[in-house]
This record gives sequence, structure tokens and C-alpha cells, in this order.
Amino acid sequence: MNGFPDFKLNKQLLTALELLGFSQPTPIQQKCIPLIMGGQDVIGIAQTGTGKTGAFMLPLLKKLSHHQLPENRVLVLAPGKELVLQLAQHSRDLASQTDIIVTALFGGVGPKQQISLLQEGCDILISTPGRFLDLYTRGELVTKNIKTLVLDEADRMMDMGFMPQLRKILEVIPVKRQNLLFSATMSPKVMQLSQEFLDFPQIIEITTSATPAQTVDQVCYSVPNLKTKIRLLDYLLQDKSCSKVMIFTRTRQSANDVYKFIERKNMGPAGVLHANKSQNSRIAAIQRFREGEIRILVSTDVSARGIDVEEISHVINIDVPVMHEEYVHRIGRTGRAGQAGKAITMVNEAETYHLTKIEKLMGRKIKMLALPGNIEVSPTPYDEKQKMAREIDHQKRLENPDFQGAFHEKKKRVKQKGKFNKKK
Repeated sequence: MNGFPDFKLNKQLLTALELLGFSQPTPIQQKCIPLIMGGQDVIGIAQTGTGKTGAFMLPLLKKLSHHQLPENRVLVLAPGKELVLQLAQHSRDLASQTDIIVTALFGGVGPKQQISLLQEGCDILISTPGRFLDLYTRGELVTKNIKTLVLDEADRMMDMGFMPQLRKILEVIPVKRQNLLFSATMSPKVMQLSQEFLDFPQIIEITTSATPAQTVDQVCYSVPNLKTKIRLLDYLLQDKSCSKVMIFTRTRQSANDVYKFIERKNMGPAGVLHANKSQNSRIAAIQRFREGEIRILVSTDVSARGIDVEEISHVINIDVPVMHEEYVHRIGRTGRAGQAGKAITMVNEAETYHLTKIEKLMGRKIKMLALPGNIEVSPTPYDEKQKMAREIDHQKRLENPDFQGAFHEKKKRVKQKGKFNKKK
């Protein structure tokens, strides 16, 4: 297919695509749109930022054609509020030249307004599993007319433990329907999910499950401790090319500490995003970042997926993620839509293990750079050194169950030395 007109989309959808600036379908769209239009069950595997939403929403909008009763003909399930809102906005943009109604359902707010929207009627329902079941139990949802079920970010739903809720939803929607599953990875859990609810699906895998965008330049720095990492962060953020930056940390406390440091040094404006923040606060931070009101967004992996912000110049990993596939999702925030981006990762001694696993997962080495000469390297505090030593012991046990730990090895060496001295 050379362009969207080749899919025989109706004029309204082609106009909307033109207004949005989309002229050529992405690889996932080229492969999935004809299959979905033909009524086939589809599993689409592709990285974030590759046009997955358009891959399933365009053919569904074509099939729906226009608003009509009975309502709720398409159900899209996504794992979190931010992703639901993003999907709903993108779907409304694509449907802007039609009268098709898209309704978003999510938790964290009272249901009254969402119930009112449902009573007005809708064609496409985009929801978190929890809020869907809540409103269904209240008798506010009609499910008998659902003809298509879409599971988006299926791997994340599995990681977050949504399987029991998904099974309950499958029990209350029509058995005869088209099923679509989209995911960044084809993990064993996603495979199990697909076996439970898809019938002879076509699997479309555009890239391997751990392939980052080719437009992302990836580099690492070997940094011995947190204090030196903060000095390196200060140095990096002074670069004028860091125009729009996402900084990832492993914990909420680290995210807060890094955010306070950036604000104190007047390197922002900045925002912070993690699970302890309220839903409204998280949405507001993403929106401000999207609109350019803040230069830097500090986050835990809560937003490694499901955040679609254009023109992010840099991703900086203060910590190496211990869930190795999350690295790909983190750096996938930059280098989107064919634009160049840069991913910088700081690695201490205990994180080298995870970096090696990530490189193996991606099938490529990440370039290691020397620390800039003007950055002072601080001595590692005792507590931090002990914590890293415990992590390294744990890693060695994972690789060798017989390994008994550095302390045990040291005791053994002392004991053997004592025996040797006695013999002398």
C-alpha cells in the first residue's frame, strides 16, 4: 500500500488524516488495516510510537461509518487512565470528520459524569478494566451490541495483574465478536491471554520484542555512585540540545529527589510523575510537558509506556531498570515518528549486570563513554557501597545458586589463611 487512499478509507477519515499531517501508513498499519477490515482476529506486536492506535482504529472507524444506535459497538481496554485518555483523544482526532462518538471510562474520579456520557450514547468505548466492571455491575453499561474487542498494551495489562478482570469482562460481552490484541512484546503471559480469547489470529510482528527505534542514539556512562550521577545530570542538562527531556528513576523517592534538585538549580521548569501522585496531578504533568510548559519530566516506569509526547530530545536513565524490557520502553519516548533522539544511561557497578542483560535482549552493545573530565567523582558512601555489594551477591546467586555470598567467601579465605599459618 502506497498511501491511506489505497485502503479505501472513506473521505471523512482521509480528510482527518490529512489535517493531522499523516500521509503514509506505518508498517504496522500497512499490515493490520486490511486484516481488520476483513474481520480477522489480529495480534499486533510493535514498539510504542509505531502507529498501533491508527492500525486498529482506522479500520474500525471505517466499519462503523457513522453514529448509530444500538450503542457501544467497539470496546477498547487499556491498563491505565493516562493511556485511556491518550487513546480516546487520538481516536477522536481520527473521527473528527464523522459523527462517531468516543467515550473514555477510567477510575480515580467519581462515575457520575461518565454515566451521563454513557446515557447520551456512544459508538466506541475506551476503558480501564476496573471502571468497565464497576459501571457494568451498576447496570450502566449495555454490552450485548459489542462487535469488536481491542486489548491495547496487553503485556502491560498482564504485568499489572489484570487477567482476573479480563476474564470477567469476557464473560459479559458477546462471544461472537472480532478480537484484536496489541502489545509491544509477545511475552508468555500475552501468549496465554491470546490463546484464551482469540480465534486463529493473524500475528503481525513488525520488530522483535526488544528492538528500540533506530533513530535513538544510545550511550552509557560508568558512574560509581549517586552523588556523581547527580553531578553528571547537572552537566548533561546544561547542554542546549536537551530541549525536552524525560528522566527515569527506579523509585518514587529518587524521582522526587531528582525533581527537587532540578528545581533548586533552576534547570527546569520541571514536573514529576510517579504512582504516589494523584491521577489529576499525573495527567496535568503530562499535559504541561506535551504543551512545552515544562522542559523536564522526571518519572518512574509508570510512564515508560502510554505517554505520547512529540519531540522529546533526550531520555536520561539515572538508574538501569531491573525489568530489562522497560529499558526499551523508556528510550522509546524519544526518536519517535522518524525524528532523532538520544538515550543516556548511568551505570554503577551493581547495575552492570542489568546492562549486560539489556544488551543481550536487544542483540547489540550500547556505547560506553568516559565521564567528562570536569566532573568530580565522589567517594562512594559506606551504606551505598554495602547496598551495591548485596545487589551484586544477589545477581551472582541468580547465575549460580551455589554461590554463598561475598561475606562467606571472605570468611572462608580468612579460615584457610589461618590453617596455612598454623602449618608454618
